[in-house]
Amino acid sequence: MAVSLLFYKALAEETRLKSLLLLESQGELCVCDLMNALALSQPKVSRHLAELRKQALVVGERRGKWMYYRINPDLPSWMKQVLSITLESNRELIAPLLVAIGAESSSCRT
Repeated sequence: MAVSLLFYKALAEETRLKSLLLLESQGELCVCDLMNALALSQPKVSRHLAELRKQALVVGERRGKWMYYRINPDLPSWMKQVLSITLESNRELIAPLLVAIGAESSSCRT
């Protein structure tokens, strides 16, 4: 399947879109941050992240028992632009999610 088709499929799925926009907004988040923001269980968040990782849209790094994710810095520039424009045009989509990240005491930082 074409890389661009996989990219747009990821954007079409709500949880993956929100995850990508959160990562674009924050630079890097751990799984526990995404769990709090998306109000999903760790297995569900990890499954979505695994799909994004498989498509090379995000990269992860293990620190202790937590995985931290960020947008793949090697994405083509047009994909980075799409994510940036989508974020700028849809900040209201993730605004409540950002509040949830800030309001929760993140267990991965304690």
